[in-house]
Amino acid sequence: MNFELKAIDLKSATLPKTDALVILVPNDVKPSRDALSALIHEASQSANFKESAGKVLSLWKPAPVAVDRLVLVSCASAQPKHIRQAIQAAAPAIKNIQAKHVTLCLPTWVDNALTVAMQTLAEAMYVYTATKPSAKPNSLKRVVLGLPTAQSVKQAKPEFAYACALVAGIAKAKEWANLPANHATPSALAKAAQALARNTHMRCEVLGPREIAKLGMGAFQAVAQGSQEPARFIVLHYQGTAKTQAPTVLVGKGITFDTGGISIKPAAGMDEMKFDMCGAASVLGTFEALAHLKPAINVVGLIPTCENMPSGTAIKPGDVVTSMDGQTIEILNTDAEGRLILCDALTYAKRFKPQAVIDIATLTGACVVSLGAVRSGLFSPADALAQALMAAGDASHDLCWRLPLDDEYAEGLKSNFADVANVGGRDGGAITAAKFLQRFVGDMPWAHLDIAGSAWKSGVSKGATGRPVGLLLNFLVHQQTNSRKRTNA
Repeated sequence: MNFELKAIDLKSATLPKTDALVILVPNDVKPSRDALSALIHEASQSANFKESAGKVLSLWKPAPVAVDRLVLVSCASAQPKHIRQAIQAAAPAIKNIQAKHVTLCLPTWVDNALTVAMQTLAEAMYVYTATKPSAKPNSLKRVVLGLPTAQSVKQAKPEFAYACALVAGIAKAKEWANLPANHATPSALAKAAQALARNTHMRCEVLGPREIAKLGMGAFQAVAQGSQEPARFIVLHYQGTAKTQAPTVLVGKGITFDTGGISIKPAAGMDEMKFDMCGAASVLGTFEALAHLKPAINVVGLIPTCENMPSGTAIKPGDVVTSMDGQTIEILNTDAEGRLILCDALTYAKRFKPQAVIDIATLTGACVVSLGAVRSGLFSPADALAQALMAAGDASHDLCWRLPLDDEYAEGLKSNFADVANVGGRDGGAITAAKFLQRFVGDMPWAHLDIAGSAWKSGVSKGATGRPVGLLLNFLVHQQTNSRKRTNA
């Protein structure tokens, strides 16, 4: 789906040629003499139309306008919340006529309005087709976003560029997360990363089982050893500024399918364990957005990826493995595998001397119990980093919530046979998982995002959400802004 940004005066007789003209109508719309504006004002006076955002009036070949379909949608105000509701309501009308080209007119420009409009429309029109040839693909190819004046278009251009990058990044994350595990293998993820690295300012390294063993990534190796699919450790680099500037490192959990291993999961719902690589997908999606936006920052993406399978070579409960940094780990539950591949990736991240490292993982069912699907879990001992991520989540409507990391939560990870156990008890499971990861961070500014509840939906809407690409991109772009402020100080 391609987006364009134009100044469109609804009072003008000349409107773009389009399959559908969608106009968001605020409560305070002013009457005017021209026919279209008069029609909009008259519709806005209807009590049913005015009462809330998301009321739709669809007209076929209305006399004042030379378009086949005019869709008026109440949006109450121009605030992002109401714009989202309005576009969600208008989307079925666009789908029903199988429009290829739509013109969407916003009443004015306020900060974040374009981003919300584009992201909401892209989400509403998304159709998964990769392994479903019977699916009717999204017909919408071109969207012209209209603002009322040339001045508002000029003001909105930076946000428009950001929104285009964000939509592309979320689409990339969703597509890879939705692919079944026999298509989204560790090797396929590596090829996707290599394809991304053809973009300007990017490069990619892919390490296989031999290189992983040479690095001493014993925890990562232990998870991978039960599968016939060879593990991959993907290292993506985006260099948008001088090498002397420390990068932000994003670490994405890439378990392309999680059976639970020997501690096997129940059969019901196990198909959704293809989504256990949503952390990895979000890193790919964020790098896709960086390729479009080209900010003046440095970012490293680390993706440890493998399957967690039961077999004669799989790790067993009670086994002890040695991590990359030399700590020994007693495996009490082979279904707590994500933290095992992440701990070695976090150790690897230290070589980049990062200004921040953020791991993203569908790590614990306990986080789903705590926060549901609304907010991702955020854990960090670094207050400034945690506050910046919370702010990025709020600004991008990709919400997170900070949970504690008190040292007492680590008591359950003690082992009689190794430096640490890979699980504690049931209580506070999301926190004990984060405490496990914290052991491998050292003095790096670190945050952990548990996206087990937010990365995908179940039921009739089953599919990936693309989160937290919005949060991550917003955080990274604000890093560029803050860097400029420090340089100019």
